[in-house]
Amino acid sequence: MRAARLIKMVLLLQSRPSMTAAELARELEVSERTVARDVLALSEAGVPVYADRGRAGGYRLIGGYRTRLTGLGRSEAEALFLSGVPSALREMGLADAASAARLKVSAALLPELRDAATGAAQRFHLDAPNWYQEPEPPALLPAIADAVWDDRRITARYLRKDTEVERELEPYGLVLKAGVWYLAARTRGDYRVYRVDRFAAVEFGGADERSGADEGSGTDDNGQAGMPGGGGGRFVRDESFDLPAFWAERATQFTRSLLREEVVLRLSKRGALQLPYVTERMAAREAIEAAQAAGGPDAHGRLTVTLAVESAEVAYAQLLALGPEGEILAPSGLRERFAAAARRTAALYT
Repeated sequence: MRAARLIKMVLLLQSRPSMTAAELARELEVSERTVARDVLALSEAGVPVYADRGRAGGYRLIGGYRTRLTGLGRSEAEALFLSGVPSALREMGLADAASAARLKVSAALLPELRDAATGAAQRFHLDAPNWYQEPEPPALLPAIADAVWDDRRITARYLRKDTEVERELEPYGLVLKAGVWYLAARTRGDYRVYRVDRFAAVEFGGADERSGADEGSGTDDNGQAGMPGGGGGRFVRDESFDLPAFWAERATQFTRSLLREEVVLRLSKRGALQLPYVTERMAAREAIEAAQAAGGPDAHGRLTVTLAVESAEVAYAQLLALGPEGEILAPSGLRERFAAAARRTAALYT
């Protein structure tokens, strides 16, 4: 523990002209007295740390000292590629690895380039969760992330609707979508998606090679076949697996699977522009493109579209946002609900 802290102190001093005891204590999460003892230990080990006295004083390296301890470890290099998403790093337990990686990169840079990391962080930031949502990282996310990094099978208890089922998974990748973590996993040659916050428990272990016959199957929350029983040793990863392409395909399939009903509506020009912002964008674009190809707007500039929706109830909640820019034509029950809503709204302003 102390050795790692001493290395981090050297890297910090190498990446900056000087640092006060308070700054070092804050970065290393120790007391200023511990900083003083660590500086003494470095000096005794031959590292030329110089202490400037006075109110503006601090610690610095002298003589152009450069440490050779800047080689990136595997976890640090992997975390560095994710360092633009700090919340994701924290939730996966990689914040310390990313911090060490950034320090090593900073220490290896020429002095005139050492402000690059700070400059980038002050100009670009990715905030993954949706608005009005307090991110609650799943408790088992760090363990599952470890399994993904190490290509280790896991035996997991998974909450599917009102029941808890057991699944043996080969975890291939994690996806953060709108503040929700998903696991892409393989079983019997098939890939499936699981919400990480529905895992109740995860266990590791077992042989490194799969053996034995399948011990039954079930269905996951997406209606797909479940995992057979078995151990949780390392598995041979399919190098052709493309996580971004897989996720894009499954996300599209999932969206289409939800859109089971249709609504016919007549849109003003403004309503056609607003439609992708009040309902599912892919469905809105496809509906507008189909209507344009079928003849386009009528003599009054209105476009009649057939829109795929999740349900009449969801369509009612979403399409009310169009106000007078959209008229429901079918189904009749939904049209009557909109007419009643319009009368109630008009009464408020009469």
